[in-house]
Amino acid sequence: MEEENSYQQDEAKVETRPQSINYSEEFEVHVPEVGTSWFAAVFLVVNAALGAGLLNFPESYYQAGGVLIGIVIQAFLMIFVVAALLILVYCSDKNQSTNYQEVVFYLCGHQGLLWCSIAITLYCYGTCITFLIIIGDQWQEFFIFVNKGLFCTNPWYMNRIFTIVVTSTVLILPFCFPKKIDFLKYASFLGVVAVIYVVIVVIAKYALLETPPEYIRTSPENWIDVFYVMPTVCFSYQCHVSVIPIYSCLKKRTLREFSKTIAVALALCIITYTVMATCGYLTFGSKIKSDILLSYNNPDVSILVAVLLIGFKTYTCYPILHFCGRAGLESLWCYIFNLSAVSASIHEKVRRIIMTLVWFFTTLLLAVLIPNIGVVIAFLGTLAAVFIFVFPGICILQLGLHMNDFPVWKPRLAVGSGILFLSLGAFIFGVTFTQAILDNLHGFSGSGAENTCDTNVTST
Repeated sequence: MEEENSYQQDEAKVETRPQSINYSEEFEVHVPEVGTSWFAAVFLVVNAALGAGLLNFPESYYQAGGVLIGIVIQAFLMIFVVAALLILVYCSDKNQSTNYQEVVFYLCGHQGLLWCSIAITLYCYGTCITFLIIIGDQWQEFFIFVNKGLFCTNPWYMNRIFTIVVTSTVLILPFCFPKKIDFLKYASFLGVVAVIYVVIVVIAKYALLETPPEYIRTSPENWIDVFYVMPTVCFSYQCHVSVIPIYSCLKKRTLREFSKTIAVALALCIITYTVMATCGYLTFGSKIKSDILLSYNNPDVSILVAVLLIGFKTYTCYPILHFCGRAGLESLWCYIFNLSAVSASIHEKVRRIIMTLVWFFTTLLLAVLIPNIGVVIAFLGTLAAVFIFVFPGICILQLGLHMNDFPVWKPRLAVGSGILFLSLGAFIFGVTFTQAILDNLHGFSGSGAENTCDTNVTST
């Protein structure tokens, strides 16, 4: 009771709830209106965490220096991933926040909300680019299955740029214009099925492996290589923006109850990512590609099914992430021009169409210029570190600074935790961002089409 009374005194100084920010459809999370159990919430968290990062995880193990190094770094980061989730849930309880932005707003004010909206918009934008690159990858693998000889002659209708531009314009763009995207809410179920199927296929291919790869790295070539796995881990486990809406819909909204959800959900994710990365890397060794499915140079029916499922998941996920990003742009627009809800609604339709067209075609342009998902994930991972380390660190730090009538160790613990999160977040962001820049300055690796057509390596 003392804790609640102390915080209520500080809460009175906090600004009112922001009206222009609304991310009810955040990151594919569709929570039921009625209360849900902690066990049902497990699948919502798993669905939010398992995504495009799965395809890039095996290559990150190779870049970091092997399976052991990859698992150790992943285990270290998981301590902070879990702690950040608990911090966000604890902070959301203080003001009954229903999304990530409200948590940041109540503890950091309008400036914190502004930067949070910018970060989420950029994250959605980068993820949309990743989806378009994955679409190109899946079409490439499909053409190799249908007629590898013809594909390697590079006809215009099998060209990567052509397939990305045409299919995305026809199958994605029309679904980006609506104001609401309720009709896509069931696509996330198939997305989970697609992910599970890909993991099973990769494990089966490794189990049936007859000839091991020629070279498997067991240690990093340079000590700084161990940081290569960090962006992928941060990108893959970033469900922090989605977890507050999920928590807000629990029947029994308590930290202890939701801790069970987090424990089970992340255990499933850790097993999935680790097994996928280990089996995938040990199957191909140094020949692993940024998209694991592209490593199968002679795909069979099982790989084709995986390609089709991932392709469908990607086509349906782009409009959802675009919706979240567009909402962020709309909020920033209203904030910059100080528009009221009435003023913002006057030209809303025209603004929505213009934003959609600019968003879609700029992501399309970047997707055809960037050769593989590893390039984008390297940058998205640094941004994901902001959601996992920086914003939770600021929130718990602010909370600690306003703990007046508590035992002295509680505010000290909160402030110390905040400083630790901020320091580690700044370090990871700086190192991985610099690493991504330097790698890109030294040149991109290709999408894999050239290697597929030039190599005689058989499919596993």
